Amino acid sequence: MLVREQFIANFKQVPSFFRVVRARKKYNSPSQLGAQFSQGNSLLDSPVIQTQDLTKSYGSRVAVNHLSLTVEAKQIHGFLGPNGAGKTTTIKMLVGLLTPDSGSLKILGMDAAGDKPKIRQRIGYMPELPKFPKHLTGGELLDVYGRMYGMSKEERKRRAAELLKMVGLEGRGRDKIGKYSKGMQQRIGIAQALLSDPELVILDEPSIGLDPVGMVEVRDMVKGIVKGGQTVFFSSHLLAEVQQICDHVTIINNGLTLFTGTLEDIAAVAMPSRRLVLEVQKASDSVLQTLKALPFATVEANGNVYTLHLNTKDDVRADISRAVSGAGGVILKMQEEGGGLEDAFMSLVGKES
Repeated sequence: MLVREQFIANFKQVPSFFRVVRARKKYNSPSQLGAQFSQGNSLLDSPVIQTQDLTKSYGSRVAVNHLSLTVEAKQIHGFLGPNGAGKTTTIKMLVGLLTPDSGSLKILGMDAAGDKPKIRQRIGYMPELPKFPKHLTGGELLDVYGRMYGMSKEERKRRAAELLKMVGLEGRGRDKIGKYSKGMQQRIGIAQALLSDPELVILDEPSIGLDPVGMVEVRDMVKGIVKGGQTVFFSSHLLAEVQQICDHVTIINNGLTLFTGTLEDIAAVAMPSRRLVLEVQKASDSVLQTLKALPFATVEANGNVYTLHLNTKDDVRADISRAVSGAGGVILKMQEEGGGLEDAFMSLVGKES
């Protein structure tokens, strides 16, 4: 009981999400919970997350403005936006820490707006930069959260061992959290988010502050979660990280949805700038004029390097190669730049600025 008393004494350090879940008296696995709410609420029938015109204001400032998004089962869905875009406010509404002013919010097919403990039992949540009591060990932390979920002693012990191994903390469960590195604290945060074996896992900036090795480890863990059949809603401002992890993205700014869809779709919608950079053996006026005559590009020349700004989504590398060869040029290097998530993001956000 001492650990529990110490934990309660430090309860203000614990994410508020768990204060609501703590009222739960009996742990049920997602399969058991799914049976309780199966009528019309199966993951096979409904999106995992679905909002329609979701709105939240703080006084006169509209933080989330008629946000509509859909997250299907087993997706790794990236949630992107600049600082102040409304990402954290949205996530707090998803996990029940804030109540929307208007609009609809459904999770796992059920109305989730406001205080809905039965839904939160099926959600795993790691807030940005979680703060855990430093005097607890990793194992003690998971045990306390397991008690909040109503898990039996045997279940808590089994799940803690599984998760410590999964997140790379096997053998470190008896170490004090105060001695954990930042990367280890992020890992134990992911472990507690997975403790109840939730169907939906919401991670708010899980890679923030990590070195490249830690970022790769978190990336692998997120991919492993989805392989286990769960859905991940992943907020981040690290575009390169999102591009490597996520299969779907939603971009918001000023509380508005700018784009939602697959990574492949975003190039077509945002029309980011694609560029082909050519290095030829020898610069010549003949090659330059030939490139300028191409209908799908504008050309910049810098010595023997030509940058073609493309206005097409088609693969035109073969056309360019034939044109340069026909003009007597020899291509030493051809490299495509732009057209990725970063260019699309800047294109969309820039239009709203």
